[in-house]
Amino acid sequence: MNISHSKLTNWGLMHISIGRSFTILDIGCGGGATIAKLAALAAEGRVYGIDYSLDSVGISQRRNRKLIETGRVEIKHSSVSEMPFRDGMFDLVSAIETHYFWPNLPEDLKEVRRVLKPGGNLILMGGEYKGGKFDKRNAKWVELGNMTYHTLEELRRLLLKAGFLKVEEFEEYEQGWVCAVGGK
Repeated sequence: MNISHSKLTNWGLMHISIGRSFTILDIGCGGGATIAKLAALAAEGRVYGIDYSLDSVGISQRRNRKLIETGRVEIKHSSVSEMPFRDGMFDLVSAIETHYFWPNLPEDLKEVRRVLKPGGNLILMGGEYKGGKFDKRNAKWVELGNMTYHTLEELRRLLLKAGFLKVEEFEEYEQGWVCAVGGK
């Protein structure tokens, strides 16, 4: 995950601003590489990661051990559906290659909005979406796995319905990447 998602993550993060003192949450932190990137960008802030997989939590904690020891990073076992964070806690919430596995995307987006500060942003990034260059491959993956995928317009409507404002979508057609940003 760390290697395969790195270029997508770099591309997606170009579409937002990250302040040095931001408090950030990465949903589905997997192998922990995005946690380290976000901590470097928010050098005076705090970064939290959650994952529903205990194995991924352990891997991410080991990869970010030094940042955890300094108190700048915290990684927890949690589902996006019921996050253990107070309302309005985060300046930014990121989710890379995970939103198509969320148990109830419309409701889970509302849960994400709950933990965002007013003026904060959610950024969703992925390589599986309808209507792109790799649509046939993506449809096969959806059939094989327990996942859903959407067009950019469908993602936009889901974000708006969940109460996000200033929704923007970006597509890197040749790479097969999409990014959606929604503000609170």
